Amino acid sequence: MKFYLAPLEGITGYIYRSTYHKYFGEIDKYFTPFISPNKKKICRTREKKDILPENNAGMYVVPQILTNHAGAFLNTVHYLQDYGYEEVNLNLGCPVGTVVSKGKGAGFLAYPDKLRVFFDEIFCHTDIKISVKTRIGMSHAHEFAQLIDIFNEFPLYELIIHPRTREDYYKNTPNRESFAYGYERSRAEVCYNGDLYVKRDFDLLVNQFPQLEEVMVGRGILRCPGIISSIKYGTEMKKEKLHEFHNELYERYKETLPGEKPVLCKMKELWSYLIHSFEYDTKIEKKLKKAQKCAEYETIIQKLFSEYDLCG
Repeated sequence: MKFYLAPLEGITGYIYRSTYHKYFGEIDKYFTPFISPNKKKICRTREKKDILPENNAGMYVVPQILTNHAGAFLNTVHYLQDYGYEEVNLNLGCPVGTVVSKGKGAGFLAYPDKLRVFFDEIFCHTDIKISVKTRIGMSHAHEFAQLIDIFNEFPLYELIIHPRTREDYYKNTPNRESFAYGYERSRAEVCYNGDLYVKRDFDLLVNQFPQLEEVMVGRGILRCPGIISSIKYGTEMKKEKLHEFHNELYERYKETLPGEKPVLCKMKELWSYLIHSFEYDTKIEKKLKKAQKCAEYETIIQKLFSEYDLCG
């Protein structure tokens, strides 16, 4: 079984990825948060830092691209190839309204004819490995049948399926029937993505799809960085290692981000997931959310790690 780290915008950038890799590892592919090229430039400064080889040493990293314009996609591919990348991923899953309204991400799924033309253009002009991360449709699961037919017309390297529609956003239960449909019919290798939080979730998935060889985990890793070792070896995450991981991540953000407020925003976003690793109460959670200074934050974190146990 191969394990992938899902791209989460604003969270799983190179600082998180490289720190995670140092302390937990066990990931076969790391996907970057999406690059969104425009008419003026391919990469913003933050996006360029995220794909620089020196910031991703020792990891297999796949840049993700968000666009519905074939020329912009190909320009980005050529730019990434200059940095040595041999695989890219197309984002057909982002459900955010500002993305969808422009016909990008999951919004591109509403235009199957345009999607087919897009694929025809990009596969005619590059031989780089192209994988796709997709939802099962914009509004209804029955849209997925047409999408699978389109995907099968082209030599996709891999199809990563998050079995929700755009309208589901991250609500409701992943549609395993739709995943089974894609898994059975896709010409490309299929990877599952969606709601893998604990080992039991993984076991249920493998019981249903015993031949499945790739899974992508996102929010499950943010909640419990040790989940992959738990799945593979049955080992429990140690609080001491988690504390070391947190401290190094925090220090790296302090060294990189401009001031206390951006650092605290970044850490609070992470803790909205990571708090679920602890047997916590609402008091400590509220204190974390209200912290305004790094010194205050550090005191709260020390109390959390010293007085609260990890979930069993």
